[in-house]
Amino acid sequence: MLYQFGFYSSVLLISFTQGIIYSLLLLAKAVKTENKSNYWLSFFIFLCSLYIAPWMLGFAGWYDNQPYRDILFYTPFQHLLFIGPIIFFYTQSLLNPSFKFSKKEALHLLPGFFYLIYIVAIWIYDKFILGENYFYENGMDKDFDQWYQKLGLLSMILYFILSIRYYNVYKKLMFQVVSYADSILFKWIKTYLMAFLAMLLLPVFFDILGFFYPEIKSYQGSWWFFLFFSIVMYYIAITGYSNPISTTIPFKMSFFDKNPILLLNENNTNESETIIDIQHETFEEKKSPEIELWKSKITTLIQTEKLYKNPELTLTDLAKKLETNASVISKTINQGFQMNFNDCINNYRIEAVKNSFTNGEQKKSTLLGIAFDNGFNSKATFNRSFKKNTGKTPKEFIETL
Repeated sequence: MLYQFGFYSSVLLISFTQGIIYSLLLLAKAVKTENKSNYWLSFFIFLCSLYIAPWMLGFAGWYDNQPYRDILFYTPFQHLLFIGPIIFFYTQSLLNPSFKFSKKEALHLLPGFFYLIYIVAIWIYDKFILGENYFYENGMDKDFDQWYQKLGLLSMILYFILSIRYYNVYKKLMFQVVSYADSILFKWIKTYLMAFLAMLLLPVFFDILGFFYPEIKSYQGSWWFFLFFSIVMYYIAITGYSNPISTTIPFKMSFFDKNPILLLNENNTNESETIIDIQHETFEEKKSPEIELWKSKITTLIQTEKLYKNPELTLTDLAKKLETNASVISKTINQGFQMNFNDCINNYRIEAVKNSFTNGEQKKSTLLGIAFDNGFNSKATFNRSFKKNTGKTPKEFIETL
């Protein structure tokens, strides 16, 4: 097989092969752990690797020799209309264990399949009907047509925005239903979305750079674009493979309107669904007698049984203890306590920590040990919550005693 090794082709070959390897590693990890999100990330890295292939093979001499030239022409390597939906599916599967790929989700892939049909139709017409390169008479690969490149970029921008919105809904929901929201807000989510944004900005950056340095738009100059693209892809692959976190809170949402979120039970069935209205459960000043009654019950239960000491306490746990629906508890905490569930429980934990400090327990134990004993599960969350509650760091507070 023809492959002309040189600086440009060899560097991109390393990026391409590493991408394929990490795609296979993520696939193996998905099979082993049964984590659906790794399937989507594996597919994403595979598509990114294919995106590099035409430039890599072009520098290796494929565009200048047959039959390799026709292989590049009639084989779509840059699946731009698939990349956006795949990153959106990855976001959903990472944040929501109830996410399933259904016929509705398959509709997102239709533009990508239409492009594949378009390329196959060109191949059939040129090779079997006309017998010559009619569509490829200008000698340009259809993957690089401006309309396709711009449409692909627009598609990826759209799905990036949808992924951001989905994450924001998830973040609001977690603060409403769990007492450990900080630990599952997923720094990785922000990291890979920022990396994906860098991928989207690369063509814009190089287009602007081309006005000042026209040589950057040449075939050889474009190599730099694919090099930086490879670096971002490699970063997503490595950090994504090492990401061990997966969410355990299943939910349903109507994505294109402001309907309340349905919080599902752990088996993802329709039984015990709870409506959590993250849009309209605001911190109102007026409290009804019913809200005051439930507020009193919640306060008594939490203080009596010291539920805040449970680092994995959820809204559903509290509702079961009080033999009511989680929606009632959520509404009461938002309107009665004028805060979300996560902040409410953390305030109880902070008060318990302050009492421990007052009793001098910091002389017998570490600050972090006291925090963990009272329900916190990370140093960062403890320090942030303590500062928010008291306006001081734990050490500053102790100095005032």
